[in-house]
Amino acid sequence: MRLRLLTLLPLIVALPLPGFAQEKNGAQVYEAVCSECHGSGKHNAPPFGDKKRWGKLVREGLDDLVPTALRGARKMPAMGGNPQLSDLEVARAVVYMTNAGGGKFAEPTPADATRWRKKADARRKG
Repeated sequence: MRLRLLTLLPLIVALPLPGFAQEKNGAQVYEAVCSECHGSGKHNAPPFGDKKRWGKLVREGLDDLVPTALRGARKMPAMGGNPQLSDLEVARAVVYMTNAGGGKFAEPTPADATRWRKKADARRKG
């Protein structure tokens, strides 16, 4: 019995568990969620890579853009409409899109995502 368990243990450990799914990078979130509107400009969303449309947003900075993406604005739902995303995944997507639009932002950290979530929640209440 002990030998069987030792033989099966590496296989059990290698199984993907839903709670431990690997987080998506900005490009993956963009493709899966954001591209529906930002790929075409649907609902007047700034199209991906359009430096003219993204220029003003880039100047506003991530402290405004990420909280807006987390809570939603106008026709954009909170979390891009996917509540399964983590705050960090949403932040990565925002950085990915703003950098394609002329920004030069670094990869967000978990601490950044926590700070932006607090801003999003404060704006929702206020």
